[in-house]
Amino acid sequence: MHVSFDEAIAVGKERDAEIMALDEALVALAAVDARKSQVVELRFFGGLSVEETAEVLKVSPETVKRDWRFARSWLHRVLTRGKSDEDGAVAAS
Repeated sequence: MHVSFDEAIAVGKERDAEIMALDEALVALAAVDARKSQVVELRFFGGLSVEETAEVLKVSPETVKRDWRFARSWLHRVLTRGKSDEDGAVAAS
C-alpha cells in the first residue's frame, strides 16, 4: 500500500491526539485510584499477565481482574465522552 507523505502526517497527528487523550485519562484514573492505573500500565503497556500483575502489585489475581475491568470501563467512558462532546459540538455548529 502506498501512502503519500501528507496522508501519513495526517494519520500521525490523529494518533498523537489519541495518545495524548489516553495519557490524560490515565493520569485522571491515577488520581481516582492509583492501583487501577498501575494495572493498566502493567497489563496494557507492560504486557504482563493477570498473575504477573498480581505478583508485582502484591494483590490477588481476582483483584487485578476487577481493577482491569473497572479501569477499561472507566477509560472507555472518559475517552468516548470526549468524542461525543466533540461530535455534538460539530453537529450543533
